[in-house]
Amino acid sequence: MAGQYGAYQNEIYLQGLGEQVPPFTTDPTRLEAAAREKLDDGPYGYVAGGAGSGATVRANREAFDRWRIVPRMLTDATQRDLATTVLGTELPSPVLLAPVGVQSIVHPDGELATARAAAAMGVPMVLSTASSNTIEDVAEANGDGTRWYQLYWPNDNEVTISILARAKAAGFSTLVLTLDTWTLAWRPTDLDQAYLPFIRGIGTAIPFADPAFRAKLAKSPEEDPTAAILQWIPTFTGTDHHWDQLPFLREHWDGPIVLKGIQHVDDARRAADAGMDGIVVSNHGGRQVDGAVAALDVLPEIAAAVGDRVDVLFDSGVRTGADVLKAVALGAKAVLLGRPYVYGLALGGEDGVRHAVRGILADLDLTLGLSGNRTLADLSSDTLRRT
Repeated sequence: MAGQYGAYQNEIYLQGLGEQVPPFTTDPTRLEAAAREKLDDGPYGYVAGGAGSGATVRANREAFDRWRIVPRMLTDATQRDLATTVLGTELPSPVLLAPVGVQSIVHPDGELATARAAAAMGVPMVLSTASSNTIEDVAEANGDGTRWYQLYWPNDNEVTISILARAKAAGFSTLVLTLDTWTLAWRPTDLDQAYLPFIRGIGTAIPFADPAFRAKLAKSPEEDPTAAILQWIPTFTGTDHHWDQLPFLREHWDGPIVLKGIQHVDDARRAADAGMDGIVVSNHGGRQVDGAVAALDVLPEIAAAVGDRVDVLFDSGVRTGADVLKAVALGAKAVLLGRPYVYGLALGGEDGVRHAVRGILADLDLTLGLSGNRTLADLSSDTLRRT
């Protein structure tokens, strides 16, 4: 549909006739600064911070800046379509909401607001295992929306099986297994404030509501939260899994499985060889390995190596619609958007999420057309020039 998303700018300009301006900035690069003014130091640092010196966070953004769009003229780009097909399902745009945990630290509605906003916009959301709300409550808030479930793989098979069964029963269609966060990186921003939500019982709603996890406790998490937290720590952290354990997940999940955190082409090939349905090229937004390669820098070679065998998705460093276009041009079928929508959540709950995401989709729609392209299929590395 022509201008389906880009029309958001017309809506804003028309509201200006009534002296009404947007409640939040339309500049996605300013969302962080606006959210910073609302958030306490601990929550802000947890969302915005990275591993070590922050070199990987910076590298992700620098990688986008090295690629420049080369616009083409007179291409009849009035009519545009942002639809794409991921894992056999057609999506209206190449944007999903990435799994971000403990969202209640930035807004009391947390993942429930995100779920409602995602459903209203027709954008799939990926729920984190570290959610502030249960699988079932988020599913109810998301209604008929498309939702995926992200797993931090427990070190207890009974708990894993139980959580997967709950996610499937609640209508989560795809499993996203995060590989790169089996233990926390050295994060000075959080360490300097001794701020970790999980040891305060935030971001533990899913296991604390899980019957298999609760069965291992002498008292319920409501009766003895400290004991529950102490049980949570060894169950969900500290153990790296192995490729030969992936069949266990396939045995207990009958939908698509996507591996998130792939940064090396050989790991991408192993994922394909293991029968995975998709991968997310990601360095966790720079939160896990300081000095790591920028995710965008490895996207082209990974997409070239396995793009005909698995669906290649991307995250880490995406801030604008132009960023989405660049990632798709370099081989991603879709991107997972993280921090920008969380900053929107901090600013205005559900309305803030919708504003942030609608702005990025509008930017993508307009940039696609103004660069001389009508569909995502028109994009390729020829759309860009590396500087």
